Amino acid sequence: MSTTEQSNVHGLELVERQMLIDGAQVPSRSAETFVREAPAYGVPVGRFPEADAEDVDLAVRAARAAWAEWRQTDGATRAKLLTAVADLIRRNVDEISRTECVEAGKPIRQSRDEVLSSAGLWEYAASLARHNYGDAHNALGSDTLAMVVREPAGVVGIITPWNFPLLIVSQKLPFALASGNTAVVKPSEHTPSTTLQLGALLAEAGLPDGVVNIVTGAARAGAAITEHPGIDMLSFTGSTRVGRALAGKAGEQLKKVELELGGKNAQVVFADADLDAAVDAAVFGAYFNVGQCCNSGSRIIVEAAIADEFAHRVAKRAEHVVVGDPLDERTDVGAIVNTGQLEVIESYVRQGREAGANVLSGGNRRDGLFFDPTIFTGVTEQMTIAQEEIFGPVLSILTFQTAEEAVSLANGTSYGLSAGVWSSDVDTALSVARDLRAGTVWVNRWMDGYPELPFGGFAASGLGRELGRQALDAFSELKTIQLQVGARTGRWVDAPDDVSR
Repeated sequence: MSTTEQSNVHGLELVERQMLIDGAQVPSRSAETFVREAPAYGVPVGRFPEADAEDVDLAVRAARAAWAEWRQTDGATRAKLLTAVADLIRRNVDEISRTECVEAGKPIRQSRDEVLSSAGLWEYAASLARHNYGDAHNALGSDTLAMVVREPAGVVGIITPWNFPLLIVSQKLPFALASGNTAVVKPSEHTPSTTLQLGALLAEAGLPDGVVNIVTGAARAGAAITEHPGIDMLSFTGSTRVGRALAGKAGEQLKKVELELGGKNAQVVFADADLDAAVDAAVFGAYFNVGQCCNSGSRIIVEAAIADEFAHRVAKRAEHVVVGDPLDERTDVGAIVNTGQLEVIESYVRQGREAGANVLSGGNRRDGLFFDPTIFTGVTEQMTIAQEEIFGPVLSILTFQTAEEAVSLANGTSYGLSAGVWSSDVDTALSVARDLRAGTVWVNRWMDGYPELPFGGFAASGLGRELGRQALDAFSELKTIQLQVGARTGRWVDAPDDVSR
């Protein structure tokens, strides 16, 4: 069935959507728009305003005006609103997941799971709104009492990517709101719809006008948020290249920055591991969300003694991965997000071949924006496919002889987002986990996530942490308040008590 026939079967239509500024749905001031095509079907499914600096300025002004009241809103009220949003997300799971499936090209089952996980993030953030603690210091002397309190950072600019549109904005926005911030959000121009749907749910939940504002558009809107003097903090998820540029611009104005960037994540597999579980995790880690995932397990570092067997088993398991129509419940791997990203994947596969790596399976483009799940063996540490983030369904398998070599290979990239260890020996697993330079290390599992646990990376994988109670640190500033207890004794200048009269 052709993509055009598929789109007709699914009844896809172009939907006109507006931005959210100060509680109102509005077009761009310039009236410019852009159209998003469904990557799996090649038909237009959304038309959106193309925001520029003027639109961003209106959004920032609305957020600043709303902040005066929102920052004073008690935690119980914030928690109630965030919980209501979680409930509304669950209530609208079918509509939201279908929108994301069509717009992002990801399988409908994965879209549905993402939406439900997003609801859980809003629910957890609601609990933090009532537990925004500071410190008290009562041992500074009999005449001194001090408090360290958290205050909201202010107006937060949030820029999110296309690979997990609803989940990633939900890793940021509810925690910013729980801390008392207001926000200007810009989703990726490739997947703006679910963020705009979220905006409608925020209004339905009763969030005051201007607390959250959503602008749509490409780099021009993102640059306007980054450079606007009314933005106090930036929270960005995306490529390391763009993150570096954003951090540089933010640094010129000394804005607070939180960055969740790329990864070249390794799973280290020892010979004594549960190989069936590790094989399944290798396939899942490499091909989940078409490999378009910062946590993609794109490198398997396997003990040489079992390397051939392991690679063969991964290839056999990968044969059962279903590639195709994202709206089909049976599909495991959907479409690549756009032509440009597909060309990037093809380029990396070509470089792998030219470097001498062996294509064990896959390696080919299919009709439309689809790519075969691919496995490279014979990969060495210096190869580009072992060093750079591909963001596609491409797995590289490397080998090691000793635990020290495995750690060296795993740590041998500029990234440090996540890593995994597979071993039945607890000493091996824990010692390797301690030595891995990554923000998250999974032991005998892969890519599980919980709202309670902080997430972020080392080195080129970013700055700061999202999720967990530590998320309050990201979106807060600390203030020290010192109080004099009793009369202030002692004088800096020795003078009569009435000298100031």
